[in-house]
Amino acid sequence: MTGAPIFERMALIGIGLIGSSIAQAARQRGLVKEIAISTRSPATLQRAEELGLGDVYELDAAVAVEGADLVILCVPVGANESVAKWISPALKKGAVLTDVGSTKGSVVEQVGPHVPEGVHFIPGHPIAGTEHSGPDAGFPTLFDHRWCILTPTPDVDPDALQKLTAFWQGCGSDVDQMEPKHHDLVLAIVSHLPHLIAYNIVGTADDLETVTKSQVIKYSASGFRDFTRLAASDPTMWRDVCLNNKDAILEMLARFSEDLSALQRAIRWGDGDKLFDMFTRTRGIRSSIIEAGQETDAPDFGRHTASETVSSSD
Repeated sequence: MTGAPIFERMALIGIGLIGSSIAQAARQRGLVKEIAISTRSPATLQRAEELGLGDVYELDAAVAVEGADLVILCVPVGANESVAKWISPALKKGAVLTDVGSTKGSVVEQVGPHVPEGVHFIPGHPIAGTEHSGPDAGFPTLFDHRWCILTPTPDVDPDALQKLTAFWQGCGSDVDQMEPKHHDLVLAIVSHLPHLIAYNIVGTADDLETVTKSQVIKYSASGFRDFTRLAASDPTMWRDVCLNNKDAILEMLARFSEDLSALQRAIRWGDGDKLFDMFTRTRGIRSSIIEAGQETDAPDFGRHTASETVSSSD
């Protein structure tokens, strides 16, 4: 990227996969002049410094946000409220405050009341990730050609929204806007439910008494392997997602349970036509995802080589 930085000082509160990737993308593409990093773990903060992810490193989040004109909360959604209370008195007037959480309704409810007057709060969600976590997991191209959804309030400052949009575009993302409740419903079906199904299937396999764990591992290439990648995601993050988007997730789980029962009946009664129609329709969904540029049609079913990072939307 050429030209002047979009923001002078960026503060990242939390430095896991997403925070680390933001730091690297912003640095590499000249989106900010200075990066302040804060995390409550001394060991993680030290590792971020060893990796050279920022310019300033602080255990005290309130100190890290002082003078920052962009503050990004990169913590599990369940920690957003406590962090917002912590940093609120130190936020600079005119600063843009955003987040990267997979739920937006809860963020509005938990963070919104603690945003000082004059600070522009614009919740956000970059839909990109991997099953790995921690500062070492980040890489600067994580957001390339991935969507970032912003859920601004109706009275948002247009200049602040434009700057944040430009920042995410500078990181490589395509940017869209949604109302928070609609975002949570969409993500419940495209992300949250698939992860829950993966956790459940892997857990079921682990509990089976008639199939040994060694057999599960040995023959996992038959489809189980793809579920294990989702089920290897950060348990803290997904616990918080479930607790903070429970209404939408429960609605999608109910729909899924009904459809699963219909599938069960088709198998029981030998309804081959129904099965064939379902499998044909769902196969088309993957083709649409490939056409939209959100996946590859490589013959390895989208898997990368061992030397590459396998990404999974969160």
